[in-house]
Amino acid sequence: MGDLVTMDDLSDDEITQILDEAERLIPVAEGKVTLPLLQGKVLANMFFENSTRTRMSFETAMKRLGGEVLNFSSIGTSVSKGETLYDTMQMIDGYADIAVIRHPRQGAAQYSADSVNIPILNAGDGSGNHPTQTMLDLFTIRQSQNKIENLRVVLVGDLRYGRTVHSLSHALTRFGASLILVSPPSLRMPSEIVSDLRNSGCEILETENFKDQLDSADVIYMTRIQKERFPDDDEYSKVAGIFKLSSNDLTDVKENLIVMHPLPRVDEIDSSVDKTRHSKYFQQAFNGVPTRMALLCRSLGIDVPKKVK
Repeated sequence: MGDLVTMDDLSDDEITQILDEAERLIPVAEGKVTLPLLQGKVLANMFFENSTRTRMSFETAMKRLGGEVLNFSSIGTSVSKGETLYDTMQMIDGYADIAVIRHPRQGAAQYSADSVNIPILNAGDGSGNHPTQTMLDLFTIRQSQNKIENLRVVLVGDLRYGRTVHSLSHALTRFGASLILVSPPSLRMPSEIVSDLRNSGCEILETENFKDQLDSADVIYMTRIQKERFPDDDEYSKVAGIFKLSSNDLTDVKENLIVMHPLPRVDEIDSSVDKTRHSKYFQQAFNGVPTRMALLCRSLGIDVPKKVK
């Protein structure tokens, strides 16, 4: 029970347990089984930045488990009048049993967690962390590879600002992964993160050479070059569209290679990849529902039954 601000809030055993629970909750996520574990509970969806998959999957997860959802955005609320994050969270503390927060400022999720009594789940804080995305990513990897240990994972694109890869790289390192970090120099993984990963025993290769890394990979994790994170359009235009994956690039890869993406994509994955056996990004998006179901239950101290039927 409690907050999830970074992956450090979960032990390895807890990660495995949550993945197991998410697996059992798939029929509920699909609407085939009714399981009102969170009936009478209220989730506040606090989105200060735009979202499609994270916001909707949390809402679906809560409602499939019988709970209610309060949706919040900075537009049309007192935030636009100058209300502080602290004051907003004080209000939510009295309205909901649990809150999910996405905010453009790194550290906002921890600040919120320190400000209220209800559990806080970090749905992305600037370029900081996105632990619930990492959990659904691990779930997708395990679903396809039957394990999350000792894999060779290629992370591609915006590694500087990409909170998804920041959280995921730390989690994968805990399970013995070797990481290939593919990015232009201006978007390399922050040096402090790379140092932490290496100090944890992770084998890391940093490179700009994308196509040479494909044949030995178990997982290719593509990311969007995030225009909204750049200080000006000129800097963005220098790297926009720099890495692109098509079905032609997958001719000699491992049979069980999977291609993932936190979405939305722009042009970094060609639509020709969609119909290949390697494409997992749409399944990955759905997996947000059972995974976030399990996370909501954990934070609210609700046990998921050993058998769901």
